[in-house]
Amino acid sequence: MTKIQEAMDLIARGADEILLQNELRKKLETGRPLKIKAGFDPTAPDLHLGHTVLINKLRQFQQLGHTVVFLIGDFTGMIGDPSGKNATRPPLTHDQIKQNAETYQQQIFKILDPDQTEIAFNSTWMDKANAAAIIRLASSYTVARMLERDDFNKRYKANQPIAIHEFLYPLVQAYDSVVLEADVELGGTDQRFNLLMGRQLQETYGKTPQIVLTMPILEGLDGVQKMSKSLGNYIGINESANEMFGKIMSVSDALMWRYFELLSFRSLEEINGFKLQVAQGENPRDIKFKLATEIITRFHDGKAAATAQADFIKRFRHNARPDDMPEVVIKVRQEGMSCAHIMKAAGLVSSTSDAHRMAKQGAVKIDGVRIEDSKQLLQAGFTAVLQVGKRKFASVTLIDE
Repeated sequence: MTKIQEAMDLIARGADEILLQNELRKKLETGRPLKIKAGFDPTAPDLHLGHTVLINKLRQFQQLGHTVVFLIGDFTGMIGDPSGKNATRPPLTHDQIKQNAETYQQQIFKILDPDQTEIAFNSTWMDKANAAAIIRLASSYTVARMLERDDFNKRYKANQPIAIHEFLYPLVQAYDSVVLEADVELGGTDQRFNLLMGRQLQETYGKTPQIVLTMPILEGLDGVQKMSKSLGNYIGINESANEMFGKIMSVSDALMWRYFELLSFRSLEEINGFKLQVAQGENPRDIKFKLATEIITRFHDGKAAATAQADFIKRFRHNARPDDMPEVVIKVRQEGMSCAHIMKAAGLVSSTSDAHRMAKQGAVKIDGVRIEDSKQLLQAGFTAVLQVGKRKFASVTLIDE
């Protein structure tokens, strides 16, 4: 296998789509370091594992000798990314953006190589743009094309308001690629429209069009909705080692493999070997230990990971599950069922209000991990041990109604 093909295989690992692969191959064949761009709006102070799916891919490009431009969208962050939203996002203040941006710079180098990373702020050029420049930028795209974007289209058909400034967001993101002369831009699958606009705008401004690479959106701890701090289903990279370990151990056995593919730096061959071990009778928990240890070592260190595992096992044994623990199968609708209703259906609480109260008191655990959001929806396919208080346990499996 040639080095170019090896590079293509590494870049394609876990990717949802590469547009266009033949152009990427030609860029790689030139032998020059490529400029790899990814933009992050500092809308919250902490990054979570969902963000690191993109950052891990940037690291792989660095391993291949390319330069990463980590673009902090301090200007676009004040507009608010409308991608995937059904309503106008409230803009953040300049002070909020600045504070969050500082924390991003501290966190990314837990993964990226500082010597191969350029940090850029799109306010650097956008703050200098006068009205004429903004008008020229706006003239490069039509309203009809904007409304082809799925989220805009849905809102328009539903008679939901779309503010004019929201159209500026994808235009500014695209213009960033013009200024930076990006060879490749990465984004989540929800950013496909914006990334392709960057490719088109580069051509409009006489630049070589960038390659577009989209990465899957990582599901959160619930295994259904995307990882999000607002949904409470996230694992923050600045969380304590014990908390991270417990959260990773709480993911379902099926979701574990998704996390391995998108978050682990192990080879696919090694991961496939783990799958074979499980198929041959290995306890999935022991494989999950490997995932948790790798991720915590990355964001803390090996000693913290080992201590977290020991503490987890100690807690697990301390909360030993009874031999006569009931096994409950619950039918749920497509939208899922809240933890509170599941606890009631499993006979662990007398009412949903009791479930909410116990969760607020920190007395509810899923596979040994304390949960506070008893309204969290869980879908068919979920299987775990629910614990309420010190003595009430149930092995719960959710199936389609």
